[in-house]
Amino acid sequence: MLILQILIDGFVISALYGLGAVGFTLMFGVCGVLNLAHGGIMVIAALIGWWVAATYPVGPYGGALAGIIAGMAASYVTYFAVIRPIQRSRVIPKAEEEIFILTGTLLWGIMIQVGLDYVFSNNPVTMRALIPGVVSLAGVRTPLNELLIAVVCWVVIGAVSLLVNRTRIGKQLLAASINPRGLTLLGFEMSRIYLIVWTIYGLLAGIAGVLLATFLGAASTNAGALTASAFTVVILGGLGSVPGSLIAAYVVGYAETITAYLVAPTLRPIPALLILVVVLYLRPQGLLGRR
Repeated sequence: MLILQILIDGFVISALYGLGAVGFTLMFGVCGVLNLAHGGIMVIAALIGWWVAATYPVGPYGGALAGIIAGMAASYVTYFAVIRPIQRSRVIPKAEEEIFILTGTLLWGIMIQVGLDYVFSNNPVTMRALIPGVVSLAGVRTPLNELLIAVVCWVVIGAVSLLVNRTRIGKQLLAASINPRGLTLLGFEMSRIYLIVWTIYGLLAGIAGVLLATFLGAASTNAGALTASAFTVVILGGLGSVPGSLIAAYVVGYAETITAYLVAPTLRPIPALLILVVVLYLRPQGLLGRR
C-alpha cells in the first residue's frame, strides 16, 4: 500500500518538476541562461494564487489564473531588470557574462524570497484543490486533484513540444539554439526571440507554481529548494536536452518522494543535492547532454 502511494505521489511531483524543467531547459538552450531565481518565480505564482483565491470570491480557478499571470510578470521582471542589462552592458566582458548572470539571478532569487517572507510571512499555505473528491486506485485513496495535476502537466508539456517542433516560432527557437548569429544575419531580431522564450518560461513556471500550491503547499522558504531541484533536473538530464530533463525529473521526483515517506519530510530536498554532486563528479554532461 505504501509503495503504491509513493508511486502515485512521486509521479505527480515528478510531472511538476518536468513541467518546470522544460521551461528551464528551453531558456538555457535558446538564451544560454541558467536562472537561479527559478524557485522564487514559482513561489510567487503559488502565493499570489493562494492569496487571490483566499481574499476574493474568484474560486480556485480565478486564483490559479492570477498566480499564472504573476509568474509571467515575475519572469518579465527577471528578464528586463536582471538579465537584459547584463547582456547589454558594455562594461562586462562577454567571456564573463554567464557568471554575472548566475550571480545576478541568485541575488534576485534571494531578494524574492526575502520580499515574499515580508509580505506573506514564511508560514506554509495550501491553495484549495482545483477539483474536489477522491478516487480509489488499487485500494489507495488518491485526491482527484493529484490526477488532474499530472494530466495538466503532461498536456502543457505536449503543447510546448508541438509549439517547438511544428510551428514557425518553434523553428525560430530551434534555430536560435543552434546558430543565433546565423539567425541574426537572416534578419531575425534576437531580442524578440528571447522575449518569446521568457514568456513561455514564465507561463510554465506560473502553472507549475500554482499546481504545487494545490498539492504540497508553498512558503517563501521553498524557493531555494525548488531552484535546487530544478537545477539538479537540468544538470542530470543534460543542459539543453528536454527529453533528458523529463527523465531526470522522474529520477529526482521519486528520490525526493521516497525520502519524504521513508525518512523524513524535512529531508525531501537532500536527494536532489546529492544527485547533483554525483552527476557533476561522474558525468558532468548529464544523461543526454553533449556539453
